[in-house]
Amino acid sequence: MKTPRFWQKNGIFPTLLTPLGWVYGAATQLRLRLGKPRKCKAKVICIGNITAGGVGKTPVAMAMAEQYIKAGKKVFFVTRGYKGKLKNIVVNLERHTAAETGDEARLLAGVAPTIIAPRRELGAEKAVRLGAEIIIMDDGFQNPGLYKDESWLVFDGAAGIGNGKIIPAGPLRETLKNGEKRADYILIMGEDKTGLAEQCTLPVFSGRLKPLPFDLENKRVLAFAGIGHPEKFYQTLKSLGYILVATRDFADHHAYTATDLEALRAEAAAQGLSLVTTEKDYVKLPDSAKKDIFCLKVRAEWAPVPVCGTRNGH
Repeated sequence: MKTPRFWQKNGIFPTLLTPLGWVYGAATQLRLRLGKPRKCKAKVICIGNITAGGVGKTPVAMAMAEQYIKAGKKVFFVTRGYKGKLKNIVVNLERHTAAETGDEARLLAGVAPTIIAPRRELGAEKAVRLGAEIIIMDDGFQNPGLYKDESWLVFDGAAGIGNGKIIPAGPLRETLKNGEKRADYILIMGEDKTGLAEQCTLPVFSGRLKPLPFDLENKRVLAFAGIGHPEKFYQTLKSLGYILVATRDFADHHAYTATDLEALRAEAAAQGLSLVTTEKDYVKLPDSAKKDIFCLKVRAEWAPVPVCGTRNGH
C-alpha cells in the first residue's frame, strides 16, 4: 500500500482521524485478548511489525531462515499469501504463479518450503507433519491463532513509527508499548532517523538491506516498483551508480498487466533507458516479460548484538 504522507507528521487530518484510530487499536487488542494461541511442536518465530507499509519483513524472514538452514535445521515458512488466490497449499514454484500465491510467498519458497495458510495454526501443524523444526512466520504478529516462541518487530529506520498514531490517523496497527509486550526483539532496518531505538525497552538490533550488485552497460534507467517505500529502492540504485532518468510507482503488491509492461517498455525505448525493478516485483512478471527487465536483489543483514535496549531500560 502507498502510505499517506500525513502519517509521518501531526496535523489536521491525523487529529480528525484519531478517534477512529482509538477504535481500531481497541479492536486489535480485544481480538488479541480473546484469541487462544495454539502451540505447536516446532519453534515458531514471527517476523512482524506494528506499522502499515513495507519495512523489509520478507528479506529478514529469508535471512533468518538461511541462518537456521546453515545450522542444519529443517525450516518452513508459514504465511497468509497476501494477494494470492490459493490457500492451504505448499508453494510449488514450478506449478504455482505469483498471482496464485502472492509475491512474498513466492520469494520465501525460493529459500525454504512455504505453506500458505490464512489460519496460521493449521499451516504450522501441516509444517510439523512435514518435518519442520523451525517455523518462521512472515507477518502475523497481530494474528492470535498461533503461539509464537520468539517475535521480532521490524521497522523502517527512516519512517520509524511516524506520527505515533493508530490507523487511519497514523501508520500504527497498535501502540509501540502494546507491541513490545508481546515481542522479544526490535530490528530497525537502515539508519534510525527518528530516534526510535531510544523509545524502545526491548533489545534493539540495527540492520540493513544489502543490494547485490549487478552490471548494466546502460546506466541510464527507468526504475519501477510496487512496494511500500519505493524511494528506498530508487536511492539504492543511485548509490550503485545508476542514473534514474524516470521512476514509476505502483501500489504495493500491484499485479502488473500487459498494458503496464507495454507502457513501461515504450517509455524506456523512447528515451534509451534500461528497465529495472525490485525482486519482489520481478517474481510477479511472466517469464516472457522478464527478458529485457533487470532485477535488483537485496539481502537483509543485521549486527549480532543489540545496539541498545533491555527490558529494564537502556
